[in-house]
Amino acid sequence: MINWLRNHWPRLRLRSLLFGIFVFVAGLPGLSAVFLRVYENTLVRQTETELIAQGAALVAAAGGRFPPATKPHLEASKSSFEKMSSYSSRKGREEAWVDPGYYRQESPRIDLNQDRFLTERPDPRRTALVPDDAARMMAEAMQPVIDQTGRTTLASIILIDTKGTILTGRWAGQSYAHVPEVQKALQGRMATVLRRNGEYQARYALEWLSRAATLRVHHARPIVKDGRVVGVLLLSRSSRALFRGMYEDRGKIAFGFFLILGILFLLTALLNRTIARPIVALSRATRAVASGRGGIPDPPATAAIEIRALYEDFADMAQSIARRSRYLKNFAAAVSHEFKTPLAGIRGAVELIEDHGESMSEADLKRFLGNITADTERLSALVSRLLDQARADMARPETGASSDVASVLGRVADAMRSDVFSVLVEGADALPRAAMAEPTLETILIGLAENARQAGAGALTFTASRDGTDLVLVAQDDGPGIAPADRERMFEPFFTTRRAEGGTGLGLSIARSLIEGHLGEIDLVPGDSGTAFRIVLPLVRG
Repeated sequence: MINWLRNHWPRLRLRSLLFGIFVFVAGLPGLSAVFLRVYENTLVRQTETELIAQGAALVAAAGGRFPPATKPHLEASKSSFEKMSSYSSRKGREEAWVDPGYYRQESPRIDLNQDRFLTERPDPRRTALVPDDAARMMAEAMQPVIDQTGRTTLASIILIDTKGTILTGRWAGQSYAHVPEVQKALQGRMATVLRRNGEYQARYALEWLSRAATLRVHHARPIVKDGRVVGVLLLSRSSRALFRGMYEDRGKIAFGFFLILGILFLLTALLNRTIARPIVALSRATRAVASGRGGIPDPPATAAIEIRALYEDFADMAQSIARRSRYLKNFAAAVSHEFKTPLAGIRGAVELIEDHGESMSEADLKRFLGNITADTERLSALVSRLLDQARADMARPETGASSDVASVLGRVADAMRSDVFSVLVEGADALPRAAMAEPTLETILIGLAENARQAGAGALTFTASRDGTDLVLVAQDDGPGIAPADRERMFEPFFTTRRAEGGTGLGLSIARSLIEGHLGEIDLVPGDSGTAFRIVLPLVRG
């Protein structure tokens, strides 16, 4: 499966990928509104809020039309009120009636994701109970109000007495005492439930996505007069369908959609200008550099910080590759030149011996064989030094490697000291350890001392000091110095003024490669007399 995806994965441009991701993220709220019922739940709770508001107004009107209670009724209502108040601490979707002596807001309590859906509301049952005169008078007075409200709000509004008998509507005289929400309201608790709507018929093709389309919100409120329940108001209504609600809010939804789409285009254009386009330009420049036709351009002013850093890194890499390419080209030419001379000498001597060996004198023969031996030794020395140069070019800082500078300088001084040449050391005591292996540092310093001795110097002085986190080592001799014309070429491979004595011209080149491979540097210090080299090496941290 994974291999199939790899083989069939589409090639996408970065801006297309960014735009697709933005569109998906922007569409998540809409998907959640449909599939997670967020918007639908809001419609149901809005319906409950409307029923609560209607019920509060109708209950207040009905209570005002109920006759005042007599003294025995007042004493009985006090006990009833205490019982109803004890329900105020109950949890759930019902709430006990409390004395409205202060302002408070009744919040909706229905939740499509948590509440259980009940079956369709049971049909009313026949009853022999007759409503009392007070309840009948209240119902007659409220009938016009209920009719007018129902026609306007499309809600079913039923007035019920304390025995559960229906007082208004086509079921007047029958009983709803067996309905759970009515029973709770008769006990003084408000109740809101979700019931199936048996009269529901689908009208839209995608209406099956809406759970609320088949439901009806039922809200029961007790009618309280002088602290006692004198009746119940039962309201029910279907909530707005999901797609109907979306259709009614189509203007707002369309505005939001085009606003989000416009923002997405702006964000995509911004990211395209700050990321995608600079990357494409860098890709073209990289191909041009690879073909040798150009260099890395400056990063665009609108590019992101990371992209600008990427441009700078590519520019450094291109320069490094160019330097390495020039170095290899020059190195190959120098190697070819250095090998050509001894090989030509060997070849010429061999040809002379082959052609005139029988008539050649013994002295001439020994001379030609000596030339072959000398050229062979020079070639061997060149190969050995070239291997050293290759190792030096590959040198990298060694983990945990360090050198006791004073100890290394002491060994170099002892090894190079003679009757005609001396090595002095200054300032090496109590210096931190240098971040280079002791054999490597010793090889470099011995090479410098050997060069000074071969150049005719009588003394070489190593002066060590610390400069922040670096070790500074100056090697100063008292020799004849270096000619100004040769100073710029001292570190070039194969450059030497002692070719006749067998010099390969790789000593200083190897030393520089080793030092730079350990994050240090070596330079020729200008001076009036002698020759001075300045070596900088990092110190071991901590």
